[in-house]
Amino acid sequence: MTRTIAPEQLARLLAVPAGARPYYRALAEALRGRVHDGAIPVGVRLPAERHLAAALGVSRTTVTAAYDLLKDHGYVTARQGSGSTTALPVGGDTPWTIPVPGDGMIPLHVASMPAASQVAPAVAAAAAGYHRHLLGIGYDPVGLPVLREAVARRYTERGVATRPEQILITPGAQQAMHLLFALLVGPGDPVLLESPTYAHAIQSVRLHGARAVAAGELMESSLRQAKVAYVLPDFHNPTGALMDADHRAALVAAARRHDVTLICDETWGEVAVDDVVMPPPLARWDVDNRVITIGSASKLWWGGLRVGWLRGTAELVERLSVLRSGVDLATAVFDQLVVAELFPHVEESRAERRAWLSTSREALTAALAEHLPGWTFPHPVGGGSVWAKLDVPSAAPVVRAAAERGVRLAPGRWFGVDGACEGYLRLSYCHPPHVLADAIGRIAAARPGRGPVTDDRLTPSL
Repeated sequence: MTRTIAPEQLARLLAVPAGARPYYRALAEALRGRVHDGAIPVGVRLPAERHLAAALGVSRTTVTAAYDLLKDHGYVTARQGSGSTTALPVGGDTPWTIPVPGDGMIPLHVASMPAASQVAPAVAAAAAGYHRHLLGIGYDPVGLPVLREAVARRYTERGVATRPEQILITPGAQQAMHLLFALLVGPGDPVLLESPTYAHAIQSVRLHGARAVAAGELMESSLRQAKVAYVLPDFHNPTGALMDADHRAALVAAARRHDVTLICDETWGEVAVDDVVMPPPLARWDVDNRVITIGSASKLWWGGLRVGWLRGTAELVERLSVLRSGVDLATAVFDQLVVAELFPHVEESRAERRAWLSTSREALTAALAEHLPGWTFPHPVGGGSVWAKLDVPSAAPVVRAAAERGVRLAPGRWFGVDGACEGYLRLSYCHPPHVLADAIGRIAAARPGRGPVTDDRLTPSL
């Protein structure tokens, strides 16, 4: 079923100034920009010219001219009897290859930090008690009881009453995501994704043969198109946005109306940078078990702790524990013990990360303002990255030129479904301030086209 967008909704998303001249070109440019940044997904049927003209208060001829201009440039396709549909010009997507590790490049494409100071004593404490577990078989497909209890307790503290049997421990959040897609979707099934979204979520959907369907800013109205949707309400990766309580309630209510399962990724949820009042978890509004939450130890504590978890029903946890036997048998005991030792220090770790990231974020944004003032971005209140819109249509030349100067970048197309977000970069501020200042200085000094051309087709970042 083809998705459609109402003329009034499209008019609000475009927001073309009334005095723009020529108006049809400004209208076309606004629509092109919203398709490029993923707010309006590819494959959406546009309103008829006369209906959009009425919503905008302009002539039908003006809208027709805008549509024709977009068709000429590959952003709109039209078939007799099917209307006009959003598209992207051919050639927007690129296969990914693996980067060379330890190549001396500044990894601005990676949003991860060194271990928090609480990790070393937690490792020592886990080691001191590790011998007590050697008498067991070492495999626990749902996770160690001590860690499941700690995770459940943290959800309860955040306002969502949770029992340990509702928690499944996994080797990282991506394993939890993989298991859920394996259970919930099949080949050809549509999975709704925000666009931009976490790059590895797009990979995982496609790995299971499902279709990644971009909802853009139309998530609530697009839910009728699928049975599963993946969302990042807490410090969205890559934009850093924090969904407010009203939108969370409306999203869950819409999922209930359309019988959709929401996979809620809270990987960055404990990593606020500003002193913000956190809304309750998305599961707070769940009354019929349709919100499944994913969490991780990687961002708050350390990526080397390959420990994640998901929160669902006890029945779901049991089904997933059986399913995982075809992938792995259990999460490493020692890593689980370390994370269990860390949970009593959540607030201490959050404060430490806030201090680190606040300083680094200011260093990055100051360097951008000084060296690249044409780049714009929303101010992230949490997470580890800035979502920068460039002053050029494509990030590809910038990525290549930066690589020549020793900086790895994450192009927006990694995070855009259907090749959207071409004119964006995700810039990580998880690095020390002097490293960030150096990186931005190199990017600004780089000139696309000078020197040897390097390949920017890297593995999507964390």
